[in-house]
Amino acid sequence: MKSILSFSLAVLAAATITACGTSAPVVTQSAPYQAVQAAQIQRAAVAPSLYELAYSARQNALFVASSGGFGDGAGPSKVLRLDPKTLAVQAEIQLPLRGFGVALDDAANRLYVGNTTEGSVTVVDTATNQVVKTVPLMAKAKGADGKEKFPHHLRELVLDPANGRLYAPGLGADGSALYVMNTRTLALEKVIPGFGAIATGIALDAANNRLFVSNLRGRLHEVDTRTLAIARSHTPGADQMLNLAYDAQGKRLFATDQGLASISERRQKAEPGFTPTPGNRVVVLDPATARITASLPTGDGPIAPLLDAPRQRLYVSNRGGGSVSVFDTASHKLLQTIALPSHPNSLALDSRNNVLYVTVKNGRDDAKGSNESVVRIAF
Repeated sequence: MKSILSFSLAVLAAATITACGTSAPVVTQSAPYQAVQAAQIQRAAVAPSLYELAYSARQNALFVASSGGFGDGAGPSKVLRLDPKTLAVQAEIQLPLRGFGVALDDAANRLYVGNTTEGSVTVVDTATNQVVKTVPLMAKAKGADGKEKFPHHLRELVLDPANGRLYAPGLGADGSALYVMNTRTLALEKVIPGFGAIATGIALDAANNRLFVSNLRGRLHEVDTRTLAIARSHTPGADQMLNLAYDAQGKRLFATDQGLASISERRQKAEPGFTPTPGNRVVVLDPATARITASLPTGDGPIAPLLDAPRQRLYVSNRGGGSVSVFDTASHKLLQTIALPSHPNSLALDSRNNVLYVTVKNGRDDAKGSNESVVRIAF
């Protein structure tokens, strides 16, 4: 297996959000789906190395994280504030460290930005476009090679406003942990170990005080948010559950099962007799038992599942397939596959206006270090 750093950066190339920063929808039931046409899709190349994004109804703005790139020639990391209609850059918020994942607390005018490779979270005031504070979640430790490094890399961020917390799985090849940050004091509250290798997906069931965390070894863990301890662990039968989305109305959990051949091949070498699950799908799980109740084929390399519960739609970005899949969550029917250039990555939704936003990573034929894109799809 690659080093934690190289593997984490590969996973970060497939970073996503889970229903972050959506506004209160006005739709109360599913409406007939009208297929998206080319005229409904806009694209703007805005900055290098784009990752996650969030739509703010309160600010009427779209926020997207740009890590600035990698290597000696990389530019500064920023959060870009975009006009949600034109995708024009309205403001650039300089970050002290490289930002990747985001979580929006729209009511509090705060955007939390994960500094994935630097063990911390930066807090941004979305009303003033200013950095409030950078909160360290871990300290460097000496590794087996004698070098000082952070024990985990952060990826997804999930807010729990009722309990004043931010949850962030810290992934590692030798074992992952869940970092719990207090959003009232802006300090680390607890570190929970025991999530296995490469913990990536996370989703909150606020009503039932539970948090789901998946890893790329086929495990699903349930955390009790009252005790901040792992309550149960399951092996559902999906190897690469990269990202999660929880459906509070339907009481079910959606997970993208990537099916990357490179990951399966490494496991087969390390674990004789290991047989991969199909991948390139979304699995629907019963959250009480982790039993798979449905399997929805997607494009290659599905990344981000984003639920629009009132409209009964599930959007999935397919990084390898260069598309976004649209599913009816009542029937599990595929409504449309929307082709997009290069590598669709992270998703955000303006649910009031029924607009989906997508970050698009560059492909091999794009110039190194060139700007990556945000796509706006008006349904």
